[in-house]
Amino acid sequence: MITKREFDMLVLLTETKEVVSQRDMAERLKISAEAVNKTVKELTEKNYCKNGQITQAGLDALEPYRVKRAAFVAAGFGSRMVPITLNTPKPLVRVNGTRIIDTLLDAAVEAGIPEIVIVRGYLGEQFDQLLYKYPNIRFVENPIYSEANNISSAVCVRYLLQNAYVLEADLLLRNKKLIRKYEYETNFLSIPVESTDDWCFATDHNGVITEEKVSGTDCHQMVGISYWSEADGIKLANDLNEVYLSPGGKESYWEQVPLVYKKENYQVHVRECKSEDITEIDTFNELKAIDKLYVIG
Repeated sequence: MITKREFDMLVLLTETKEVVSQRDMAERLKISAEAVNKTVKELTEKNYCKNGQITQAGLDALEPYRVKRAAFVAAGFGSRMVPITLNTPKPLVRVNGTRIIDTLLDAAVEAGIPEIVIVRGYLGEQFDQLLYKYPNIRFVENPIYSEANNISSAVCVRYLLQNAYVLEADLLLRNKKLIRKYEYETNFLSIPVESTDDWCFATDHNGVITEEKVSGTDCHQMVGISYWSEADGIKLANDLNEVYLSPGGKESYWEQVPLVYKKENYQVHVRECKSEDITEIDTFNELKAIDKLYVIG
């Protein structure tokens, strides 16, 4: 077991073949030079790094934190994107020539995530086109996508959520570095904001989510990308099924299980990103504003 600071420093050392100076470490990790010096000393004593570079022992120490899979929730209709979604699932809609889901898949592939699973439903056969570019992806069918909320898709892959990302497949990712090879703890991607009318999180002083709600001030606006550790993935498999089978459970959003209904079982941290890192296109008008090809006349 390594500390969060040791983890961050080891990951930083994996991202470059060059020797990283302690000054660069302090700037990139946003910690003091004193903290860098202390952590480097600890890692050196454990033989996890040497002369500013990670060792094989350091790579071995990171292995338990390696992301094993990415599960994409892609079964829905995308009703607010009509008319474009009448014939095309929303994740396959092209924005400036690129399919929305490709921005996420490219990031997962570049991060070296070995297993990619896509839960499909509406016009599901159209997702087969992805196999030409991503031959190793696997599809899971959600036959009741039109009868239940997205919890039904999560239930379909509930045994695949250990050491795994769960991603909404209709997010336009602009910063590929948000999808990483290693993750230290269970987290939900979010944007710190002064106010929002969207889904958001309240957090404690440790960055642990204490409440999920619609609209808030001085909060974190939710982004539909999360990571689940091995232990939390195991718990999530049971809790998802339990909530889904409960009265009214099929109408739930999947993330309400760990963040609302069963939140006592989890400590979900926020992982901050910037608004320019990712774009959620909710409506056809928003699509037209981004890609003028959809503007007629």
